[in-house]
Amino acid sequence: MSVSEPPIRPINPRFSSGPSAKRPGWRAEHLNQHSLGRSHRAPAAHSRIAHAIDLTRQLLDIPPDYLVAIVPGSDTGAVEMALWSLLGPRGVDVLAWEHFGGLWASDIVDQLHLPDVRILTEPGDVRDRLARVDWRRDVVFTWNGTATGTRVPDGEWIDDAREGLAICDATSAVFGERIPIRKLDVITFSWQKCLGGEAAHGILVLSPRAAERVLSYNPPWPMPKVFRLKDTNGFLPGLFSGNTINTVSLLCVEDAIDSMEWALSIGGLETLVARVHANYGVIADWEASCDWAAFLEPAEPCRSRTSVCIRITDPSVLGLDESRQRALLSAMATRLDNLGVAFDISGFRTAPPSIRIWCGPTVESGDLLALMPWLDWAFGQERGMH
Repeated sequence: MSVSEPPIRPINPRFSSGPSAKRPGWRAEHLNQHSLGRSHRAPAAHSRIAHAIDLTRQLLDIPPDYLVAIVPGSDTGAVEMALWSLLGPRGVDVLAWEHFGGLWASDIVDQLHLPDVRILTEPGDVRDRLARVDWRRDVVFTWNGTATGTRVPDGEWIDDAREGLAICDATSAVFGERIPIRKLDVITFSWQKCLGGEAAHGILVLSPRAAERVLSYNPPWPMPKVFRLKDTNGFLPGLFSGNTINTVSLLCVEDAIDSMEWALSIGGLETLVARVHANYGVIADWEASCDWAAFLEPAEPCRSRTSVCIRITDPSVLGLDESRQRALLSAMATRLDNLGVAFDISGFRTAPPSIRIWCGPTVESGDLLALMPWLDWAFGQERGMH
């Protein structure tokens, strides 16, 4: 373990799990500014919104019969729009192994008051819960949990002959790993994760089966305006081709376009995924030889490659109560933040004591290589104080 300060610092210390680091080479002046200051319904602005949707389709290889819309409220808004619009005709299975899955379960039970809900939260390997899913029901799950660094290992557990809908919060996985689009009926995400984009807007992707459910089913609860996908004539006009439910930030749209055009210029999704795997590999190599820390998620196939969470294993610290462990890790994060070495790596507030390092495709492996000795150094500094 390092005793003295490491000699090399990350060039970019931004390791936040959202909003995450901007793409390499990003500059505000590089953004197309012709749509700024215009109505989002003006042809020049509308065409840029439509372009962002087209780039999303191209980069993620979304099938032509799937619908894509930009919606309010970031990923949270997109998920809740789906829950409020689609749930009710069938029983629901909710997979909840971290904070955000728990939020969706709470919405379904406490806000929508659905009568037939199973919340699959038992501890242990995520794959045990996946095996219990009943595909005669609608299934709500988070592909990649940023709070605990836990993900579903693949899409093989999703039944191709499912009767219910597969509703997936995929926000910290999309653009960072390959998602089997055809196995999902609802996919939600935001620009602020793997694209390093700005917050506030979400993306909602609907399969033909999900679209049919929206059009044929009228939920019994009041529907807020920002959740309304349809009117008496069907889907809101142009919603999936550039119109938006409320006023969209054209600056955010231009920033997302910039990120997606960069991604395509370096090789598309294949290159983005390769960058994530290289970044995760840096931490995996460090963890394999580390004598004080380990991954928070023990099952390697179920471990996030983007939102990587680390717990303490050092016996002298494990003997401390949870609040003191959390205080030590928080002090490490604050020390590195103050030195300009690593910003925003404290673990999520509801997760077990941990630090969280974003390894998405906009992060450079060289910055992670520089960070690892600093983690050792910061732990050595703080261990003697707690």
